[in-house]
Amino acid sequence: MRMNEGVEWALHSCLNLAWIGGDRAVTAARLAAYHELPAAYLNKQLQALVRAGILGSVSGPKGGFRLARSLDRITLMDVVTAIEGPDEAFRCTEIRGQGPGAAGPPSAECAIAGAMGRAELAWRRELAGRTLDDVRLQAERQAPGAPDRIRRWLATAG
Repeated sequence: MRMNEGVEWALHSCLNLAWIGGDRAVTAARLAAYHELPAAYLNKQLQALVRAGILGSVSGPKGGFRLARSLDRITLMDVVTAIEGPDEAFRCTEIRGQGPGAAGPPSAECAIAGAMGRAELAWRRELAGRTLDDVRLQAERQAPGAPDRIRRWLATAG
């Protein structure tokens, strides 16, 4: 399964907003500049997170984006769904009922659709069981200086 790169960008942006702290709003352009991403495209991802209730947007001169809820209340699945949408990755079109091998409408579940559905359910459960706070803790263990780095960069970025 391949996800849109916007999922990665959205996840990193959420962590960066958490590390920046509290009620501080940050523009899409500033968030994008930290990872040298295209601001217009990142803005689309951030708007999707706003629609999903993950981020809030603030208008005005000190406007931008900030977390709408704490990281322990945002799952990886929440972010994936906000960016990718809720549709299933595998869509069975029942090709068993087409072509020379077709013997009328299929009467039982397609074995392939069943296997793919179970795999996707396991994937979705795993993502729903992990919060961004879990990821934050792991990221901070792997890169203890990351929170301070983004705060310093934001304070000096022009």
